[in-house]
Amino acid sequence: MNFQLFNNLEYIMQEFFGFPYILSVYRTIEMWATRLLAFAHLVTLSISTPPGFPLSGNGLWFNTSADVWANEWLPVGNGYLAAMIPGGTAYEATQLNIESLWSGGPFSDPSYNGGNKESGDQFSVSQVMDGIRQQIFQSRSGDISSISQLTTEPGAYGSYAGAGYLISRINTAGTVSNYGRYLDLDEGIARTTWTQLGTTYIRTTICSHPTQACTQHITTTVSRGSAPPLPDLLYSFSSNQETGLPAPNITCLDSNTLQIRGTIEPNGGMIYEIIARLQTVPVSGRTETTHCIQYPVPFGSPANATLQVKAGTSREAWISWVGDTDYSMDAGNSESGYSFRGSDPHGALFGLISSPTLDTSSFSSLLSQHVADYKAALTDKFSLSLGQKPRLDVPTDVIKTMYQIDVGDRYLEWLLFNYGRYLLFSSARGLLPANLQGKWANGYANAWSADYHSNINIQMNYWAAEMTNLDVTIPLFNYFEKTWAPRGAYTAQVLYNISRGWVTHNEMNIFGHTGMKGPGDTASWADYPESNAWMMIHVWDHFDYTNDVAWLKAQGWPLIKPLTHADLTGCAHAQQLIWQLFNAVEKGFDASGDTDTAFLAEVKAKRAQMDKGIHIGSWGQLQEWKVDRDSPTDTHRHLSHLIGLYPGYAVTGYDPSIQGNLTKQQVVDAATVSLIHRGNGTGPDADSGWEKAWRAAAWAQLGNATEFYHELSYAIDRNFGPSLFSLYNPFDPDPIFQIDANLAYPAALLNALIQVPDVASYSTPLTVTLLPALPKQWPSGSIKGARLRGGLTLNLQWSNGKPVSAYFKADDEIGSRTVRVVYKGKTLASFKTASGLTTSISRF
Repeated sequence: MNFQLFNNLEYIMQEFFGFPYILSVYRTIEMWATRLLAFAHLVTLSISTPPGFPLSGNGLWFNTSADVWANEWLPVGNGYLAAMIPGGTAYEATQLNIESLWSGGPFSDPSYNGGNKESGDQFSVSQVMDGIRQQIFQSRSGDISSISQLTTEPGAYGSYAGAGYLISRINTAGTVSNYGRYLDLDEGIARTTWTQLGTTYIRTTICSHPTQACTQHITTTVSRGSAPPLPDLLYSFSSNQETGLPAPNITCLDSNTLQIRGTIEPNGGMIYEIIARLQTVPVSGRTETTHCIQYPVPFGSPANATLQVKAGTSREAWISWVGDTDYSMDAGNSESGYSFRGSDPHGALFGLISSPTLDTSSFSSLLSQHVADYKAALTDKFSLSLGQKPRLDVPTDVIKTMYQIDVGDRYLEWLLFNYGRYLLFSSARGLLPANLQGKWANGYANAWSADYHSNINIQMNYWAAEMTNLDVTIPLFNYFEKTWAPRGAYTAQVLYNISRGWVTHNEMNIFGHTGMKGPGDTASWADYPESNAWMMIHVWDHFDYTNDVAWLKAQGWPLIKPLTHADLTGCAHAQQLIWQLFNAVEKGFDASGDTDTAFLAEVKAKRAQMDKGIHIGSWGQLQEWKVDRDSPTDTHRHLSHLIGLYPGYAVTGYDPSIQGNLTKQQVVDAATVSLIHRGNGTGPDADSGWEKAWRAAAWAQLGNATEFYHELSYAIDRNFGPSLFSLYNPFDPDPIFQIDANLAYPAALLNALIQVPDVASYSTPLTVTLLPALPKQWPSGSIKGARLRGGLTLNLQWSNGKPVSAYFKADDEIGSRTVRVVYKGKTLASFKTASGLTTSISRF
């Protein structure tokens, strides 16, 4: 079946004939053809999960090796490092990532200044800015001709890059049978198994957070008797497949240790290093099992070497690698000249690879340490059931192919939830936060630089973190503190003529790119000075969930306080965010230990004066702009003016006494109208998964289970690939991986089961709504360990579409908050929180 032909036919029908009926028929044929092929796949192959796949079904498995990186490879990571596993047999090419490996920045160009104007331009820029503001306020529509004078060439902006490939070779022959590969989400393990000439090979890959290393292990079994020793094994490094990455120097440090060292750019740039150490369990009596071979190379070429396990000497072997660069966030300030340059990575890496926890005679001890950490930090703290049954007879890619919008599949939906948490957990526990691709990137230059887009994407990455009990946000806040705030203060002064606070814009790298990215009239996407305010809502949320006063004083408050000097004019999105930020300042003031009461009074005064960003337009919509200019046919991917619906509360918790003269129902109805007219997340500007995940969460916030589930299942059907990666362009043969939909999916799903929106004042009770948008497809289920605002933990169980038990436990050392528990508009219970308090509800 030629699906490329189908795609061409779709284009022809849309562009030249405009036959909606024919297009509908085409879509139906395509859908059933795909599903028939999936059914044929089941009939022709002997299907069963590979040995060791978790009986819980919590994992992805396949019975063919991977081809397309974004469609089929499997990810592992520990935050510091990441790897993608294709599942080869005699030849395996594991693609590697180091979290800070970026091109560009001051490493590439010493004059790089974060895309900012020069300090001497401040006066002229301020005059331009004043003129632009006057034009805006004089324009009846708010439109002006240009702001190109405010933008700046991106310069050496750079991109997150892949770090090359670890090539593993096994000298074996014979037909491959019993092939399988899987990613175990119960234990964080990627594994490939196959049989040749009666011997079964088992290759296991982990990335361990305690060791800050990744490890690949190989062993064999036979059906009877003792397995023979391993054949020849060869381990090498290649940059050839990482197009654009210069070849590094590869040298032997000793008989079982390889050093890979290079720069990311041909003429220099950031230094990176990987140290790999090979270890074995020797056959009895064998002492020399490994060998490092240094190859002769032509004059002027980089050194090259390979590690070898000699045939017949070992029962099992494993290679561990650590990696880093000379990047440092601590040097991202004016005192360091914004150099972002740290120490040479070699010494620290050699210490890691030689540490007793990593340089061990037992792979099982490494694996046990990894699994214990993984379970304690990820799976033991939180769990979800949707009443799913494990599907152990159908590979993941086939399950995905057979998925249908609105019909759904509880097992796949549950699996995607766990996978989203896994991907955030595996990419966010390093020094840098998860980027547009987590920490997995293939190639020297990646789509949108695999950077930090701050107008929805980085926020969406972390939506599920607090509520699903993931302790992964501190690296995010460190990133703000050390790369946004220092140069952002310079941007505020030079671009906006503001002497207090700091400003960032839409696209951010790891080198403090705080300027408005140009060149030209890029305002529609680059002019986003609200990015800092939105991210400070995440800072506030961390305190609201944890009540960590020491952290608030040390980091949270110093980030939030300077941003209250913002301009109070702007669109609905900006005003709703700033209003929420001012509320956070008032709520957090006492706990922060701040004694600057004049500052607090100034914030309150500004809040009283400001437009709160809630207006209803001529066709019943929640206005996006200051003037009533919204189009009912605008299906733009962003829901910016609905930020107060989700993830904010300016709409959800609308209070006429402090926000305006409308009723809450009028505001919610207007938001509903806007959401309907914004479309389903497939429009002329984009067809991404993240916009559908946002819409699903918004429909859940409105309590509309049908629309919530439709949008969620539409996202799954259209934007998630065979390996369950979210794909920006799913019909491309080599699609772009963009992780935000993967990471937002758990938040959107959970918003249908539990809602606890923030409130404007501590005097307003927290409202916990149980099963606000439960779809009929999930009649029974449970949640254990959900975190709520106010330092609460919730265990919830439901059956036949109704809750049967809800158990609340308060943290120790928390402040008192009034809490209301609501189901279907009825208050089930009301209580005041106190340290260690427990409350159970069993009557609904």
